[in-house]
Amino acid sequence: MIVIAENLNTRNKKFMEALKKKDAKAISMLSKELADAGAEMINVQCSLDGSGDAEALPMAIGAIVKTTGLAISLDSRNIDALKKAIPLCSKPPLINFISATEPAERRELLSLAADKKAFLIIRASKGIVPTSLESKLQILEELLEEANAADIPNQRLFADPSIVHIGKGMGQTHLVNSHECIRALKEMVEPEINTIAWISNVSTGMPKALRPGVNSIFLSYLSGAGLDAAMVDVLDPGIRKTIYMIKSFRDEVVFSPADLT
Repeated sequence: MIVIAENLNTRNKKFMEALKKKDAKAISMLSKELADAGAEMINVQCSLDGSGDAEALPMAIGAIVKTTGLAISLDSRNIDALKKAIPLCSKPPLINFISATEPAERRELLSLAADKKAFLIIRASKGIVPTSLESKLQILEELLEEANAADIPNQRLFADPSIVHIGKGMGQTHLVNSHECIRALKEMVEPEINTIAWISNVSTGMPKALRPGVNSIFLSYLSGAGLDAAMVDVLDPGIRKTIYMIKSFRDEVVFSPADLT
């Protein structure tokens, strides 16, 4: 399982302050902490709508790559920012994301990912997150066909079933369908496609004390369906232990009880 640190996002006050001050040293220190905590890739989100990303994203990526050398997930809606940031990545980046909305933007992102040999997240969303398994799979199938037509092979695609918080409306139904969506993708799609999920979305809105436990259990739940990559808070000790055990059960690491301490 690929461990993607979600920590550098708009809710991180230290990161946003460093972006505002153009403090590359502070960003480097934040990214080193994530690398030391076990991140294998770092998701970088400088804004919610792409505003200011053309300047902020390349600055952040330059500092992170220089310090950690890790792969980068580029979480931006700004095409110009992505074009500036991709050459700064030491490894082919993951573009986060396209959905079934805004066809013009989707075509640009597909073209960019194809041209730069980048990885790409395709998300089961069409303005709103679909409630049924069939709807999720239909959207992902359409996006998969578009990506393949743009010369992006399945091995460079990550399918995201779109995670919603468990306390929202039909949240529990959504989450069951997300689990089944991952299973179906692993069983039905050839050549095989990667799967990904933003784990902490499951506990959004819950009391802070409850969130870590819910996130860890949900990560275990999705791993059983065959999840390939997880966006997580790598600074959460419970998440780190859960990831270690998942990797142990999958024979991706050599297990030692001492590592759990």
